[in-house]
Amino acid sequence: MSDRSTIAYVVEVIDLNADLGEGFGRWTLTDDDALLSVVTSANVACGFHAGDPSVMRRVCDLAAERGVRIGAQVSYRDLAGFGRRAMDVPGDELAAEIAYQIGALRVFAEAAGAEVAYVKPHGALYNRTVHDAEQAAAVVAGVRLAGGAPPVLGLPGSRLLAAAEEAGLTAVPEAFADRAYTPAGTLVPRREPGAVVTDEHAVVRRALAFAVDRAVEAVDGTTAAVAARSLCVHGDTPGAARIAARVREALDAAGVEVRAFA
Repeated sequence: MSDRSTIAYVVEVIDLNADLGEGFGRWTLTDDDALLSVVTSANVACGFHAGDPSVMRRVCDLAAERGVRIGAQVSYRDLAGFGRRAMDVPGDELAAEIAYQIGALRVFAEAAGAEVAYVKPHGALYNRTVHDAEQAAAVVAGVRLAGGAPPVLGLPGSRLLAAAEEAGLTAVPEAFADRAYTPAGTLVPRREPGAVVTDEHAVVRRALAFAVDRAVEAVDGTTAAVAARSLCVHGDTPGAARIAARVREALDAAGVEVRAFA
């Protein structure tokens, strides 16, 4: 894949999202202030893997003030494991928990004069719904139970996006600038070496590849096709705010229009 980072070109618009509000009480993980100056969509933790009422309220207030779209980042009920542990939750229970999280965030979004504009699963739930049709359907059922018809953000080709489309919701495919990919276009599991890309130059190069070539270099050196409407930079990655700023600058310089999808 060619490095086109220094060439002027024009491509379709792309959204830039990050996981925010990942704190609890006195514990803070994400640099919400800095990231909200860069991203166009904020995936706000809703209390099940991180976040609490005060954190959610503050992030929603800041996002609304800066014109950043607010998304509910829903998770398995796994605060101790940061939502990254595999869990088996019955479909009806999971749907109710998804609706609960969306409803909680909606209170603070509306109080800030905004809305919950989309929904995105987090961690183990995100990965599970790539292949598990039943869990994917439960997430979508929870979105519908919460009311409205917000778009659902997920991995291209996932069961989640298929279930969202079947339910009449807008399915929005996303890519991860700071995660390694398999040749099949799926994420390398976090337990494997090199699953998280921390080199700033590599993250920027990959972000441009997603936006321009709709592809990325996989772990085996081949090219994996990844067509995405939104690009994620994880808020808990070391130096996330600086990396996100560099990604945004590179996209702007390349003629990419960075704009929220919702």
